[in-house]
Amino acid sequence: MSDSVAPTAVTPARKPRSNAGRTTIRQVANHVGVSAITISRYFKQPDSVSEELRAQIAAAVAELGYVPNQVAGGLASASSRIVGMVIPNISGPIFANTIQSFSDILNQNGYQLMLASSYFSPGQEENAVRSFLGWSPAALVLTSYFHTEATEKMIAQAGIPVVETWDLQTDRAPIQVGFHHQDVGRMAANYLIDKGYQRIAFVTNSIAGDFSALERRDGYREVMQQHQRESRAYTPTAQPPLEAGEEAFKALTNCENPADAIIFANDNLACGALLAAQRAGIKIPTQCAIVGFGDYAIADKLYPSLTTIRPPATEIGEVAARRILELVGALPEPENAPEHFHLQCELVERESS
Repeated sequence: MSDSVAPTAVTPARKPRSNAGRTTIRQVANHVGVSAITISRYFKQPDSVSEELRAQIAAAVAELGYVPNQVAGGLASASSRIVGMVIPNISGPIFANTIQSFSDILNQNGYQLMLASSYFSPGQEENAVRSFLGWSPAALVLTSYFHTEATEKMIAQAGIPVVETWDLQTDRAPIQVGFHHQDVGRMAANYLIDKGYQRIAFVTNSIAGDFSALERRDGYREVMQQHQRESRAYTPTAQPPLEAGEEAFKALTNCENPADAIIFANDNLACGALLAAQRAGIKIPTQCAIVGFGDYAIADKLYPSLTTIRPPATEIGEVAARRILELVGALPEPENAPEHFHLQCELVERESS
């Protein structure tokens, strides 16, 4: 898809922004039974409002999906060239290519990326969304669809293009650019079964809130059930990914019925398992096969090199950026443009399986 990302020489007129559905500060004030000035003070000087009243206002803000306007005066209705993006982990290598390709295409067309991390917390995502919308961005990009009720209300009232990436749920209103994570779990499990492995386990992410990893686990379980195999899912207690992968590998191989193949929620966990196998003298894949997810830059440089599933990370950023630029009028919009983009993952077979 990279041959179609060059900037166009023609810039059509921008489409008007619509804020008609957004909740106002006066509506929040009426809901709580206080003045608009009190609501404003809650955001600017929260300590000047009683604890009981703060709780009431916070509940009203969440219920109504209110977003405080951070842009002064007449600039509030101005056309912004900023696009906000919230991802689970800025330092996570799995999202790096999406961020880069998305930012590159925005820059080519005169727009800039504003980035925030939720670290897999729906509450932190909610805070980031409220902050971004307060600055009247041109569009908003979220990762996945696991949002709080308040976030759902805010994006429904945003009046700007909202794109959900990395997961695909075609029954949702926001534009979707991604894939089905259950398909990833099915792909990994079917691959290992076809290779002849019998005792296949799945290791989830130790970070709470990684619901996409749980969907991959569900796809694995479905295949195991279809083949009348026992499914074994393990969640590490260690938080650092390398330690978590080591913990899971030891637990699943040092037991009465050791796994002969393990699917990991991401390549970092799988890397920890490979290092643990080397220290324990366990031969990979002869004694236990290992499959990851993400195809991180280190995956093909490990010894043995890591079999993994490669997500369409770069393509997600490209497609999301182009669709947003089409909707705001910075690129020509094609006729009958889809609202849901189903992209494909690829299994990359290497030495670990």
